[in-house]
Amino acid sequence: MSIVSLSTGEPTCTVEDVRAIAAANGFTIPPGSVDETAFLLFANAFDATCEEVIKLPEYEDPRLKPVAVEGGERKFYLPGAKENPLNAWAHRTILKTATAKGPLSGRTIAVKDNVSVGGLPLGLGCSPSLLKDGKHPISPIDAIVVQRLLAAGATIKGTATCENLSMFAVSYTSHSGVVHNAWLPGYATGGSSSGCGALVSIGDVEEARRGGKDSRDYPLGEGVDVAVGGDQGGSIRLPAAYSGIYGLMPTHGLIPYTGIAALNPLIDHTGPMTRTVEDAALMLGVMAGYDGIDPRMTPESPMPDKVPKYSEDLHAWVAEKEKSGEWTTKSAAKGLRIGILKEGFEIVGLDPAVSKVVKTAGERFRSLGAEVKEVSVPLHKHGAAIWTTAARPMMPNSISGNPPDLLSHTMPHLQPNPIGQTYYDTLVHRNPAAVNILMNAAHMQRKYGPSLARKAHMHVWELRAAYDKALEEVDVLITPCNNTVCPKHPAGTAKTDDNPEGFSERIMDLFEPAIGNTLNTCSFNVTGHPAMSMPVGWGKAEGSDGRLPIGMQLVARRWDEASIFKVAKAWEVGGRWVDSL
Repeated sequence: MSIVSLSTGEPTCTVEDVRAIAAANGFTIPPGSVDETAFLLFANAFDATCEEVIKLPEYEDPRLKPVAVEGGERKFYLPGAKENPLNAWAHRTILKTATAKGPLSGRTIAVKDNVSVGGLPLGLGCSPSLLKDGKHPISPIDAIVVQRLLAAGATIKGTATCENLSMFAVSYTSHSGVVHNAWLPGYATGGSSSGCGALVSIGDVEEARRGGKDSRDYPLGEGVDVAVGGDQGGSIRLPAAYSGIYGLMPTHGLIPYTGIAALNPLIDHTGPMTRTVEDAALMLGVMAGYDGIDPRMTPESPMPDKVPKYSEDLHAWVAEKEKSGEWTTKSAAKGLRIGILKEGFEIVGLDPAVSKVVKTAGERFRSLGAEVKEVSVPLHKHGAAIWTTAARPMMPNSISGNPPDLLSHTMPHLQPNPIGQTYYDTLVHRNPAAVNILMNAAHMQRKYGPSLARKAHMHVWELRAAYDKALEEVDVLITPCNNTVCPKHPAGTAKTDDNPEGFSERIMDLFEPAIGNTLNTCSFNVTGHPAMSMPVGWGKAEGSDGRLPIGMQLVARRWDEASIFKVAKAWEVGGRWVDSL
């Protein structure tokens, strides 16, 4: 690597700087030597190069310029408790284009609070004290998915609460407070796309009330038709499972992540959260396609005009089945091959009630005419360990605001403060997982060096190949999504007059309900396979007479979301999950 030029100005680095930099790299340069003199010259030259870039004006990529909306100015507000009883909304707004007509016309949408929406705060579910100037930044850009949704005629009603820094699998770590399950307040919705799960499920709760299946009248607030979630280990699928909706994590690289706060490009996904299979297919068709910016996308990613017509293809498949007389409770799934993933039912901590509901749901396919068989992928048992060791070492870079190694949109408006004692004090009794991730990364580096992460990455390839091999025999793999029925919010997490921050004194009180939640979901984040949670039944809520949803996960070959939609739609011919309410 070359040196741009030698500095001719006043020195900006000293010998002490050079010695400190060398020490940070684990070596020393002989003091007073010609080597030290040379490296002092190089340090000043490099500092001059850095200053040259610092002095350049900030560049805003015109491809992310906010879309023009009705009324011109984008306005927002923070909803009060009366309007936001589930604490599912982060900020409220109404954004729609004046002219766009498309497949999402008339649909209302919420987006997770880590997605850039021009003119709205980007909250990340965290305290503003963790960000530059102690404020949540107002986004100057629209994420690519926001642009596409508005262009398709959608109305964005606001941003949805997410878990603190998108680093928790249950819904009680957000800086704004706990997010309540719409089916049973006081219980979690899953995380980290917790607000999205609650807001979309409101529609089903309201429908149950109108149909006389639910006589309770606690306030829900306004919900939405569909939402945009994010998923690094299960953060779309788990809230969907706990909330009784559909949550799709698409093939890695199918939907651009540009303009969304990242945790690690290896595992970052965004996708739809909806009340119906049809809406999931419809949204995917709008959101998917190469954007020319996101390094997560590859030559396999389709150009926007080559994205499969998921919604139209699903309707055409159903119509063909109806025409042939197969769209019945005996033959709707004829021609589909269903694999019950053996190891998915052997995970630690799997509630027998959840296992029973999902196995029963899987067996329904047999009566619907599908081929159903058990499939074994022994490496699935090690999937969570592979995901952890492959992804965790790089996550502190995202927390610190460091860009990934490949060219991407770095969201310069989002600048975290340096990690230090304030970070620890702010999060340890709110979301200790965000502290533990830093501890894990440092632990790996200190004890194992880079070799463990490199080994884990090779096992990602092995794990992908193992799932690919299994999916040669079947169209989808089935596992439980949530390992337990949705847990109650731990005591101390709710904000009260006596505990205004909602801090829990015992860290383990926060961790225990989330342990093992992602054992069946996180593997597919690193392998890139599409996976969707769909609601298939109910489980008894611990400590209550109420019931809460249980989700079944469907996993397909990479780039084969169409099979997931077909399988889910065929299952519903035997009756939708809410019919048993």
